[in-house]
Amino acid sequence: MDEVKPDKREAILQATLQLVAEHGFHDAPCSLIAERAGVAAGTIYRYFENKDVLILELYRELETKINSALLDGYSLDKPFRERFIHLVTGLLNFFILHPKEFKYIEQFHNSPYGVAFRRDRIMGQSEDCGIYVELFKQGIAQQVLKDLPLAVLCDLAFGPTVSVARNHILGVVQLDDNLISQIAAACWDSMKR
Repeated sequence: MDEVKPDKREAILQATLQLVAEHGFHDAPCSLIAERAGVAAGTIYRYFENKDVLILELYRELETKINSALLDGYSLDKPFRERFIHLVTGLLNFFILHPKEFKYIEQFHNSPYGVAFRRDRIMGQSEDCGIYVELFKQGIAQQVLKDLPLAVLCDLAFGPTVSVARNHILGVVQLDDNLISQIAAACWDSMKR
């Protein structure tokens, strides 16, 4: 079997990201992904077993990029509130700078692909519970956060964050550093004891 070049794999991932962000999962068939990536349709299957695997792999790669961005400057030694504000602010900034990635992630989380994934993570049934869930568990244990189910805490923190990011991308509101700080503080206020 011929050696497969990583640039083709990356082209397939980027084409998937663009098409899903523009048209959604169902209107991004492998044939169109291959065409957009500039590869033969069969090339996709040299990298990904099927479209489902491609979609999940792209999500994992995007999540890795987001986590890397969020962990930049993040310290467990900082006060709890400051760590929370750092995560919300970082997430909003990432989404503003990467609107295609935001659209993909939003569709993923609101699709059958993301339902079980989110449930397992929030319920702590995933090996990687995510930095947010760990922070929220710690906040409940230290009685810093309201004693609410993790799913509700995630909604209070990230429901508004996602909605505001969407509105910024759609041009409904123009976010700047000051407004982002106010939004992060408002999310904090909804969760703190």
